[in-house]
Amino acid sequence: MSIDINRLGIVGAGTMGAGIMINAAMSGLDVVLLDRDADTLDRARGKLSRYLDRQVAKDRITTDVAAAAGARVTTATDMSALADCDLVIEAVFENLPLKKAIFADLEQVVRADTILASNTSCLRLSDIVADLADAGRFCGMHYFSPAEINPVVELIQGPATRDDCLRAADAFLTRTGKTVIACKDQNGFALNRFFCPYTNEAVHVLDQGLATTAQIDAIARDRLGLALGPFAVMNIIGTATNLNAVRNLGALGPFYEAAAGLIAHGTDNTPWQIDEEPAPLDPQTADQIGERLENAILLPVVEELAEGTATLDAIDTGARMAFRLGLTPGEMLKRLGSEGVSKRLSDFATAYGHPAPAPVV
Repeated sequence: MSIDINRLGIVGAGTMGAGIMINAAMSGLDVVLLDRDADTLDRARGKLSRYLDRQVAKDRITTDVAAAAGARVTTATDMSALADCDLVIEAVFENLPLKKAIFADLEQVVRADTILASNTSCLRLSDIVADLADAGRFCGMHYFSPAEINPVVELIQGPATRDDCLRAADAFLTRTGKTVIACKDQNGFALNRFFCPYTNEAVHVLDQGLATTAQIDAIARDRLGLALGPFAVMNIIGTATNLNAVRNLGALGPFYEAAAGLIAHGTDNTPWQIDEEPAPLDPQTADQIGERLENAILLPVVEELAEGTATLDAIDTGARMAFRLGLTPGEMLKRLGSEGVSKRLSDFATAYGHPAPAPVV
């Protein structure tokens, strides 16, 4: 397979699908946005129009450029509209049976050389492609929200992904201005593998009555160099979405199991209440909480490095660019040293009944 990607199909016109559509149209690609719900397509069209209007108002693009970008997008409710696409990205909710059904249908519609990709954030590609006739043309492309402006995309190699598929996907992502984080197939891939447990650990701290949401957010901002703490971030992405992402990591061991408070809030998508002015917290407790948040990042990172899921450079790049971490995992590892990391993570993992990670080299 050797293909230039000029016509993109997207299945799912929700938040992520609409964002990917905007990014691709602004990069000069023709886009077919598909959703079974016409109202969802209308909302995605409105999002595109508002985005283009803002860019014109800020003198970032001309009205002609905006008009051309808008004209590149067509919408459809029937999958046959994707027949001539060079690449089709599935961007629906994290539901494995739904994703498998979509790709089974796509195989009956698209060309034999069309690349298929999933925007899954946590599901293993091996599970999604289990029934595909040609898994070699399938890869993962995990965009981060908001997809129209977040610079990072994880490019995931599935169990059968061919090299020419990866090269074409990489060229497409580069053309659309994305920084590619290469990683292997594993729950959570390179970045959500540690970011979801970090948010989950924040809820464990809250559940244990050690601090309020506002206090934990303040500690995270100070300790990790973040603009937003974990509870503020969960409110942006939605507690239901966060819970689903955390649950998709559960097969990795006891440490990854969802906290009770996250289950309670995520089941109904209830946002966290965050006080504007948190009460002061004694320094010792604040330090212990900060260390736990760091450990919740480091434990998954050390595990994925041992697995070969991604390189530390790739993880650090994604941490800085996708999550705006001021203190990256690599910097934490360097600061603590091999012995310090092993001691902290051994104790931390044991508290969850989780296997202690291999020594850091």
